[in-house]
Amino acid sequence: MNTLDQFVEAVISRGDLAHLVLFAWAIGASALLSMTLRDLLAANRRFDAFVRELSVFNRRTKRGPR
Repeated sequence: MNTLDQFVEAVISRGDLAHLVLFAWAIGASALLSMTLRDLLAANRRFDAFVRELSVFNRRTKRGPR
């Protein structure tokens, strides 16, 4: 038996199934938060690159006052 199986068996034998479910929910919520933050950071990097390219474009095409 691996460690996770032993843990689950110990929790179930003690009748703490609610704690096991709460633990599984906490792991799932943490995983979703981690994925959301990773995607948010990637979107922030893409937006930053877009703004930098827009700034370069504006500097290249900027003309003096008419």
